[in-house]
Amino acid sequence: MNGEAPVRLETPTSSATIAPLGAEPREWIVDGYSLIWSGDPAWWGQRCPILFPIVGWTRDGEMRIKGRRYPLTLHGFAATRPFENVSRQRDSAVFRLRDDETTRGLYPFAFELTVEYRLTPRSFSAAFRVGNPGSEPLPYAIGLHPGFAWPFAGGRGQEHSVVFDRAVSSQVPVVATGGLFSPRRRNIPLDNGRLALSPDLFGENALCFLDAASTSVSYENGKGQAIDVAASDFPHVALWTRPGAPFLCIECWTGHGDPEGFDGEIFDKPSMRILSAGATGEHGVSYTWRS
Repeated sequence: MNGEAPVRLETPTSSATIAPLGAEPREWIVDGYSLIWSGDPAWWGQRCPILFPIVGWTRDGEMRIKGRRYPLTLHGFAATRPFENVSRQRDSAVFRLRDDETTRGLYPFAFELTVEYRLTPRSFSAAFRVGNPGSEPLPYAIGLHPGFAWPFAGGRGQEHSVVFDRAVSSQVPVVATGGLFSPRRRNIPLDNGRLALSPDLFGENALCFLDAASTSVSYENGKGQAIDVAASDFPHVALWTRPGAPFLCIECWTGHGDPEGFDGEIFDKPSMRILSAGATGEHGVSYTWRS
């Protein structure tokens, strides 16, 4: 963390903790169950990073912007920047990140990113607002990357599954060397929208459902308990873990990694949003405990 104390949210049956560094949720507990994973650095040292101003890998670890190359790499920089805690209630908190000299060396745009977290007895939500205070168009992508415990709530790992509320394709992009998106596809064992989870699924990297028709995903443990994920203006969903690791990430994205061979500008990068001067973009995601 950046030295500032984490912000704790509470209700009678739930709690959440957010670190000012990256405005990253570090803990979400409902009915005594700890649902966000521990962040063991032996596997992955993060727990729920914000992805901004890009999502995914960039070719050669850099992004072309206004004819120059900038070292803007995997998922951007928001996760490593200190956010200002601009307001706080017992069950909600607002954090803000603005451009500064450091961010402009990576991404030469004026921006304001605000995230409001809200806690209820059974849910935790994040509402994002991206503002363009500058005089030129602002390209951006945003996402949230929570790692949930796998198994969770005493379930057995091999009985866990992810269920989509609508039909999604059983073919997902092959993630090529360097995290780039290949035009090739691979099949995954979806059965009527249900994906039984096993470590073998992730031997070839993340499962990325681009422009998924689904706006709701459920992470079920086979015991009648689940974490329901509902997204607003996040068209892409990704599932990721490291084989054998005790977590599953259910990520909501507006953008994604560079295609293989991509050598365009940031404005040409697939799935980027473009905000005109003075405009804002809003995105949201909520997680609800079901038992």
